[in-house]
Amino acid sequence: MGIDLPLLWAIIILFGVFMYVVLDGFDLGIGILFPFFPDKEERDVMMNTVAPVWDGNETWLVMGGAGLLAAFPLAYSVILDAFMLPLIFMLLGLVFRGVAFEFRFKASEKRRHWWDKGFIAGSICAAFFQGVTLGGFIDGVHVIERTYAGGPLEWVKPFSLFTGLGLVIAYALLGCTWLIFKTDGKLQQNMIRIARPLLLAVLAVVGAISLWTPLTHPEIADRWFTLPNLFYFLPVPVLVLLATWAIWRLLGKQPNAGPFLLTLCLVFLGYSGLGISVWPYIIPPDITIWDAAAPPQSQGFALVGALLIIPLILMYTAWSYYVFRGKVRPGDGYH
Repeated sequence: MGIDLPLLWAIIILFGVFMYVVLDGFDLGIGILFPFFPDKEERDVMMNTVAPVWDGNETWLVMGGAGLLAAFPLAYSVILDAFMLPLIFMLLGLVFRGVAFEFRFKASEKRRHWWDKGFIAGSICAAFFQGVTLGGFIDGVHVIERTYAGGPLEWVKPFSLFTGLGLVIAYALLGCTWLIFKTDGKLQQNMIRIARPLLLAVLAVVGAISLWTPLTHPEIADRWFTLPNLFYFLPVPVLVLLATWAIWRLLGKQPNAGPFLLTLCLVFLGYSGLGISVWPYIIPPDITIWDAAAPPQSQGFALVGALLIIPLILMYTAWSYYVFRGKVRPGDGYH
């Protein structure tokens, strides 16, 4: 029995995208939270919690995109055509945010506020258009004869815009719980104070998307609510509610890493739920991972490189976070 290369590549790409969402999620979340914390010292601490590691996070985004091109060139072509504008806006946000991140520490007091605004705008822009792309993908892509047949603004729909807003809120919660984990004192208490409203907002977004998708897509409703699938997938919403309750409970104590780890669980469960809704379609609602797969020889050749480089990226990422573990306090600096 041979290896199912399209399935293996789908797992690799999903893993890469998930790693990006997790690692860059709280990073972008810090920029989204910036407007609520105008104090310079607090902003310095917030940025210094990710300063040593933030620039490695995009590695996972590049890996996911390169894997999609190598293993599923049809999907790469169609997705790029369908979501060209939001992907460009997302990349512009990431670039502008990165420039603002670096120059903020070197700017004079008089000009620093411009780089702060750039950091905020870049973070919100990148997060929002990631969510818009995700929403448009779930909503389905119009394909005729293996070619994108929609217009350049096909992604401008209420559902896509709502998922964009939802991802901004989710990243803000990730950033908030990350800062609870990495800071102490007044800044940590401020983060604990805003974590609960953000948690409720994320739960509301998850609930709205969970209702919206099956109501507008009968095939997704069949996937979730027909037997025996209902029993197989019921643990996902149950675990979401349990994780939300556990975060709420921990925030009432003296939290440290717990809320952040549980928020990662929430993100994983949301990611899993979206995956269940569209599987096995790599271009919903018609093209599966097997339909879009490159020739086995191409996938096998690229797989060798992927299996060599992924452990290196994982080791580098783990080592970076290990070296810069511990709390970040005023006066600490990595620039």
